[in-house]
Amino acid sequence: MMTANEIRDSFKSFFESKGHQIVPSAPMVIKDDPTLMFTNAGMNQFKDIILGNHAAKYQRVADSQKCLRVSGKHNDLEEVGHDTYHHTMFEMLGNWSFGDYFKKEAISWAWEYLVDVLKLDPADLYATVFEGSGEDGIERDNEAAAIWEQFLPKDHIINGNKHDNFWEMGDTGPCGPCSEIHVDSRPAAEKALTPGAQLVNKDHPQVIEIWNLVFMQYNRKADHSLEPLPAKVIDTGMGFERLVRTLQGKTSNYDTDVFQPMLMAIGNMAGIRYGANEKTDIAMRVIADHIRTIAFSITDGQLPSNAKAGYVIRRILRRAVRYGYTFLGFKQAFMFRLLPVLLDNMGNAYPELLAQRTLIEKVMKEEEDAFLKTLETGIRLLDKIMCDAKAAGRKEISGVDGFVLYDTYGFPLDLTELILRENDMTVNEQEFNSEMQKQKQRARNAASIETGDWITLNEGETRFVGYDYTEYETSILRYRQIRQKNQTLYQIVLSDTPFYAEGGGQVGDSGVLCSEFETIEIIDTKKENNLPVHIAKTLPTHPDAPIMACVDTEKRDACAANHSCTHLLDEALRQVLGTHVEQKGSLVTPDSLRFDFSHFQKVTDEQLREVEHLVNAKIRQNVPLTEYRNLPIEKAKELGAIALFGEKYGDEVRVVQFGSSIEFCGGTHVSATGKIGMVRILSESSVAAGVRRIEAITGAKVEQMLDAMEDTMRTLKALFNNVPDLNAAIRKSIEENATLKKQVEDFVKEKAVACKNELLAKAIEENGVKVVKSLLPLPAEVAKDIAFQLRAEVSVNLLVVLGTLQLDKPMLTVMLTDDLVQRGLHAGKMVREAARLIQGGGGGQPHFATAGGKDAANLKLAIEKVVELAGL
Repeated sequence: MMTANEIRDSFKSFFESKGHQIVPSAPMVIKDDPTLMFTNAGMNQFKDIILGNHAAKYQRVADSQKCLRVSGKHNDLEEVGHDTYHHTMFEMLGNWSFGDYFKKEAISWAWEYLVDVLKLDPADLYATVFEGSGEDGIERDNEAAAIWEQFLPKDHIINGNKHDNFWEMGDTGPCGPCSEIHVDSRPAAEKALTPGAQLVNKDHPQVIEIWNLVFMQYNRKADHSLEPLPAKVIDTGMGFERLVRTLQGKTSNYDTDVFQPMLMAIGNMAGIRYGANEKTDIAMRVIADHIRTIAFSITDGQLPSNAKAGYVIRRILRRAVRYGYTFLGFKQAFMFRLLPVLLDNMGNAYPELLAQRTLIEKVMKEEEDAFLKTLETGIRLLDKIMCDAKAAGRKEISGVDGFVLYDTYGFPLDLTELILRENDMTVNEQEFNSEMQKQKQRARNAASIETGDWITLNEGETRFVGYDYTEYETSILRYRQIRQKNQTLYQIVLSDTPFYAEGGGQVGDSGVLCSEFETIEIIDTKKENNLPVHIAKTLPTHPDAPIMACVDTEKRDACAANHSCTHLLDEALRQVLGTHVEQKGSLVTPDSLRFDFSHFQKVTDEQLREVEHLVNAKIRQNVPLTEYRNLPIEKAKELGAIALFGEKYGDEVRVVQFGSSIEFCGGTHVSATGKIGMVRILSESSVAAGVRRIEAITGAKVEQMLDAMEDTMRTLKALFNNVPDLNAAIRKSIEENATLKKQVEDFVKEKAVACKNELLAKAIEENGVKVVKSLLPLPAEVAKDIAFQLRAEVSVNLLVVLGTLQLDKPMLTVMLTDDLVQRGLHAGKMVREAARLIQGGGGGQPHFATAGGKDAANLKLAIEKVVELAGL
């Protein structure tokens, strides 16, 4: 029986023998595509080729791509683990042709690999073909069907609808029919009863799709019409985990050697055997699936956070922790302890996992510890919600409360329901689902973008000239209109552009496009599928006229200075802290820079100062820029250039060098370090476990900060009569203030004791209850202290109602002895009712409560109202 690693290698070897270039997997985390957060299909790294933005270096390509899906058909995150064949992170085996071979070869080679190489039984295989679409004016894919008839009987070739058998990249763009290969792994007796053809695409767990062959031959326009693609594309994707399951004769992906080592380790840790109980099995499958996603995401540079891709990873990690906590009894961090098992299983195929082991462990553990604390907080909140519901005579909690637990504290509905069931209670599921739909709709509205068709004026690819020019004569290749958040903008593609498109942490250029007719402002420049697009609020009225593209050089120069400074910071941090330091992200704007790096403890003030001094020394040396363009990647590595983990590099790269600082980089930089001017580190903080962040400024911004500091110092000196030793003067002032504060506190305490004694002496007795009521010229916290002192002296039959006024804000303080509470009085309810008279609100415990308001004129009435509510 072939192992998973042998199967992966056999796929690559087969297609290499068919003239395909074997390329490495792209990172699972996508950084420069605004339409995607994660690689969700093998074709993602080739989108710019498929869209025609760039020519293909190789016409035939194959790989094994790590992918992540948490939404879409069959990929709802909350369902993963409940079946045997869907995952968050999975591997996609794929082969591509860019304008070379088409349907005949794609189908023939797929058959050859599955039947002749892997020895699958042809009788178990089924193929689907597109049935056609009257709406689109497309007939059945008879071409694909005819090819399949050379290998399969007609009853194994099944027509599929547009949903299953017509692949589209998006609302617009390349698309075409596809042919899915399904395998029937049922026992012979079941096959005899029901033909596999009847179960294809019917969600049967043993009749599953393993390979999808996509034939891209059309382009979908904004008006939904189709036009033929000038260069046809083959894009195939085979689910690696499903293929392994089929070849190893298993009925579940989780029974293969892809997952079994991890499931055994989880079972040993929990003291539970996998297969013993459905609920614990689901929990183990969730953890075994999710730990792969989390480890690969961290490796590729995406740390858990509260925004965008980071939020998805945090949510996946927390889901795994929840299942371990609820069903396996893991009350302490556990996932980080399973990492060695994953590395043993996948480290050889993906060596980047081994290189980032320490970081993955630390991030996982910190995230687990933090969430377990949140989980405890959520359980306490749920306890309170249940108590309140029971007090009101209800056995059902609000779905809104259930959603708050889900959204804020990470409680899935099933965990809330589990705890409620143990207390003979339920949650309003309809309300919960309604809140969930509202959230999803908000997210859809925020992300909604309407795009028009590209209007093509000239054919060609964009050439970036921004390393050498900030002004360049050019022409418009194409443009289109987009609408986002009720704003209409235009994307413009130029034949040659000096504008740097946002990427590598550096913001995009802005500037203008000038012609003899007009000047159009470019507000930003971004990359879309590796295509630089210039964003404008208006279109040129003469789009076919020659134009001059002019970059805002002040913004560009400031960005370049900050970007070059991040390289110098990287080198200085490695010198001061050690060579374990690796860049984990950056943000370069005209105003400041942000640099994230791996380090496992706080950087001391002394170390930060040393780093700052090293960088400034290199700035003063005015080290010139040495730039290598289109350098073979092996040559770049020989130079000692530092690459960024999680980035996808081509065969040729750009290298930026300032003396001993040598890095892979595509951004803009100063011609010599002296142009940075000076750097000042503003802050150092933690981003995640094992990742620190430095924020800094350079050049004119440092000058402005120093001016502001000097102005502050001058003002401070003036406040202290320009004393020669300002530090000593401030210290003396603080000490004197502390002494005076102590004296005031002692005076207030004496005043409170005297006030308490006076109040006790003036107390009146109503129906056997001693009533202390008064307006006090003291702060509310002193009134509270007096109330507790009175309660300590008079332990029964005492009602205290005190009013205070501080900064024109009226406050009520109410205190009851325990015997009055036992009679049914409740300070919180009484003060809440009385506070209406002062236009306020409040509450508290049965024996003590406070309230604040706005109307000081009625404070006396509010005091009397409390006495009245007490029935005295």
